[in-house]
Amino acid sequence: MIRFLSFIVVALALFALPNDRAVAAAEIQEVTTPGGVTFWMVEERAIPILSIQIAFRGGASLERSEEQGLANLLTSTLDEGAGPYDAQAYAARAEEIAARIGFSSDRDTLRVSASMLIERRDETLELLRLALTEPRFDPEPLARVKAQIQSGLKQDEVDPDAMASNAWFSAKFPSDAYGRKASGTPETVEAFTAEDLRGIMPRLINRSDMYVGVVGAISAEEVAPLLDALLGDLPAGPPEGASGAPDAVTMTDRSGIEVIDFDAPQSTVLFGHDGPLRDDPDFIPAFVMNYILGGGGFASRLTVEVREKRGLAYGVYSYLAPLDRSGLYLGGVATANERVSDSIDVIRDEWRRMAEEGVSEEELDRAKRYLTGAYPLRFDSNGKIARFLVGAQLEDLPIDYIETRNELVEAVTVDDIKRVAAKWMDPNQLYFVVVGKPEGLASSSN
Repeated sequence: MIRFLSFIVVALALFALPNDRAVAAAEIQEVTTPGGVTFWMVEERAIPILSIQIAFRGGASLERSEEQGLANLLTSTLDEGAGPYDAQAYAARAEEIAARIGFSSDRDTLRVSASMLIERRDETLELLRLALTEPRFDPEPLARVKAQIQSGLKQDEVDPDAMASNAWFSAKFPSDAYGRKASGTPETVEAFTAEDLRGIMPRLINRSDMYVGVVGAISAEEVAPLLDALLGDLPAGPPEGASGAPDAVTMTDRSGIEVIDFDAPQSTVLFGHDGPLRDDPDFIPAFVMNYILGGGGFASRLTVEVREKRGLAYGVYSYLAPLDRSGLYLGGVATANERVSDSIDVIRDEWRRMAEEGVSEEELDRAKRYLTGAYPLRFDSNGKIARFLVGAQLEDLPIDYIETRNELVEAVTVDDIKRVAAKWMDPNQLYFVVVGKPEGLASSSN
């Protein structure tokens, strides 16, 4: 079955035109292959490149507590040799055919990306198939990758941003995978074996919760058998007795301030509380509201109040961060130790002002102009379009979302934002993690 939707993308081949951008029409197709793989695609003939993105829902959320960091290790080693190729031969083969193959994981997903010359698609997809179905996990590359991860974990121990993030999530999700470091701990990473990697693969990589996006100089009829060959050998679902993605989780009501002593001339602050999930009807109004509060760069209220008027910090921001199983509303600021307390006071005041007063018509109009005008610029490469196609499926958005998204933004009213702000903005529920030596500030969290 194939469905078609017109939408706007920025065509790479037209970048040389005046103003560095030109808009070309394309179509999203939803296709189901003979083997049962459903995917979204855009046929784009401007350049002879094929980009494929694949996402498997679950990611680090599917790890058991003793497996913390195993998904990250898996995606770091899948391309370190597969089938007949050891690590060096695999890399050499990819370079020979100009193939770009990558793997990554996060709290909710395991992702695969591949970009290839259209004339080398068969060879590239075979290389990718081997990585997904016959990874080698040879001792030398496995030890090397584990050492690289261990080095990163040591850096995180003295990285204020990582320290703040780890502390915030562990406090808000103390008994859930969201509260654990996706990269693992020195102890768990050191203990992992090739058998551990093979054991978790069917849980993380199977066809039961898989999303595929394809963009390039190829037709749907040509792509379908390629995807069946690529993905047909994957398990239909997780192993018997293994569950899929966990259920929704509620974060703790931890609020206030947590200070982590760290010897540095400035403090790094992460703050936030719960927010709407991506499928919540409040999400688009909240998204527009946040642009005005802290997502609009120099035009945002937080920047004006914290930086421009008071000179307390160079940068301050906020953003919606909906995970699959919990909605988050987060923000951050970094400033000199003597200015941290005042910065937090201003942030709380702006949070309260938004909750009580909402926004003005002028602020809303300015936000709408930017958010609708900038939207097409997200689609300036085949890879970005393919990532959007996968992301839209993961978020259960309709296939015409790229056409209707700006209409949804335009429909937001001052009353909508006032209602959403009153519901979601609560300065008393903000939880601040401060890493540094903030003057006159001590831990006061509940």
